[in-house]
Amino acid sequence: MNNYPYPIKIRAVWWDESSKEVCCVNTKKLPFEEEIICSKEPGRVAKAIIDMEIRGAPAIGVAAALAVASYAYKISNLNREEFFREIENAVNILWNTRPTAHNLFWALKRMKRIIHDSIEKRLDVKEVSVKLEEEAIKIMDEDIWSNIRLGEYGAQLVPDNATILTHCNAGALATAAFGTAEGVMRVAWYKGKKIKVIATETRPVLQGARLTVWELVKEGIPVTLITDNMVGYVMRKGLVDLVIVGADRITKEGYVINKIGTYMIALSAKRNNTPFYVAAPTSTIDLESSINDVVIEERNPDEVRRVMDRYITLPEVPALNYAFDITDPDLVTAIITEKGIVKPPFDENLKKLLS
Repeated sequence: MNNYPYPIKIRAVWWDESSKEVCCVNTKKLPFEEEIICSKEPGRVAKAIIDMEIRGAPAIGVAAALAVASYAYKISNLNREEFFREIENAVNILWNTRPTAHNLFWALKRMKRIIHDSIEKRLDVKEVSVKLEEEAIKIMDEDIWSNIRLGEYGAQLVPDNATILTHCNAGALATAAFGTAEGVMRVAWYKGKKIKVIATETRPVLQGARLTVWELVKEGIPVTLITDNMVGYVMRKGLVDLVIVGADRITKEGYVINKIGTYMIALSAKRNNTPFYVAAPTSTIDLESSINDVVIEERNPDEVRRVMDRYITLPEVPALNYAFDITDPDLVTAIITEKGIVKPPFDENLKKLLS
């Protein structure tokens, strides 16, 4: 049905047409077990998002939209008033899962528009369910195509034989499929560029070690794993030609909110004259908020006190667990989107891109 120009080897979130369910790979079990979760329950999908079984801003948005559509079919036997009350409650449950990723709210706003338009047009429950499914699948397909297109733009910035450093996981497992930062790597690889990748382990949940390495090995792209605190030294040694990371939100001023540790990598890149690129679809760009409006998620301190469910320190010691940090616009060389490459000044050029 979709004639993608590149192989789609990994899908993190998808729609099961026969059962009308949202399905995902449980990224918490990777790389040791490839568990599939399918559900029609918004509460179960919300839990998957909160617990990071589904993670990555684009994947969260797609999963939430599909969850609303799936639940609509499940409750389509209700009368019209009960149906809309239940479906709006489902949106609220998903809305309150994680506060930082912009794609979540972007996707759910689109689903809310369908709900409100359907109320005004007095559509019956069956018609509304179909329209919600159509919108959710459209959001999912747009995500995949956006990743492919931004991958094609970004691949132009990757020299042959380059070594790329990346942080966390901005691959297929963080999106519906294909990936943002890893999408750039995939296109470069498919076009015959002999790239290598250095992946940070990404404490505290080890998305780089568990997910990025797994994806790149599956793809056949050479990858080397390093500890997070090794970044400065490998850059100093000249082992990195460019950095490509993803983003959970980009503000109208060009601040990049991404996995904790990104800011330190950007500082090191600036010091060592290494290009620092951010790959993100336009659904990640938030032109309505300034940096002061962004809520940085704080997660369970046990994620820091433990590694793979085993304590590595005293269980009672206080621990901070900010999930994201903020990278200033002057540290970013360019932002790669499906609509093109955006260069500074970001406060002007992001608005032009989306106008």
